[in-house]
Amino acid sequence: MKKFFSVLAICAVMCAAEAQTLRTPAPSPTQTIKQDFALTSVELSYSRPGVKERKVFGDLVPYGKVWRTGANQATTISFGEEVTFGDKKVPAGKYGLLTIPDANEWTIILSKQLDVTSPAAYKQDQDVARVKVKADELPFAIESFMMVFNNIKPSSMDLMILWQNTAVTVPITSDVETKVMTQIDNLMNKDNRPYFNAAMYYMDNGKDMAKALTWFDKAIEQNPKAFWVYHQKANALAKLGKKQEAITTANKSIELAKEAKNDDYVALNQKLLATLK
Repeated sequence: MKKFFSVLAICAVMCAAEAQTLRTPAPSPTQTIKQDFALTSVELSYSRPGVKERKVFGDLVPYGKVWRTGANQATTISFGEEVTFGDKKVPAGKYGLLTIPDANEWTIILSKQLDVTSPAAYKQDQDVARVKVKADELPFAIESFMMVFNNIKPSSMDLMILWQNTAVTVPITSDVETKVMTQIDNLMNKDNRPYFNAAMYYMDNGKDMAKALTWFDKAIEQNPKAFWVYHQKANALAKLGKKQEAITTANKSIELAKEAKNDDYVALNQKLLATLK
């Protein structure tokens, strides 16, 4: 009899061990998105419930009540630098992302609270930002709740929230211009000056092209065999309508690129020269 109970005990332990290691798919799987934006990045973490033949907004997710904006755990968003969320300035940091859905308009909330999973846990005095956005009706259905960053540009992008037949969009912007120009001003007073990067920023953003050319020349002084710098200088000269100088500079870039066995820049310069004929 003792032996019989010992066998039962061993079986019980083995069954318990198996149960502890059993893994099953999450019904509302978590998604974490990290998006490079402006000079740092934005990270969003949320769960993705499915419609599963239910009516979502106004039923499963009631109108007029705080929603954790997903399922399971609280939804969070982190900004690596100060941004404008909707029309509200928000310091760098991590925030709870909450919403109050309604038929035609949603309230999007950034909160200091990082653990709100029910309306009862929400404290309005912990709000960092509240913005109202229009709720749009989609002509198609989204089965799994989703949030995405869209229309990504150097200083702006949209956070889109989509589920079933509803979509809302929150614009996010950053004052990249001021930040970059401050860096350029500071770095240009140091010995190891980033002439090439500064010249590229000026050229790509339609700033003082004469200054950009001066910086390309300074970058060439730092590295006389920098075929990529010659190529970008040729682009700048072409933009200024200095055709012959652009041709001469592009040919110099080809010469140096061939020495470095860089066929990509040979091809880039040949394409540029074809536009200057």
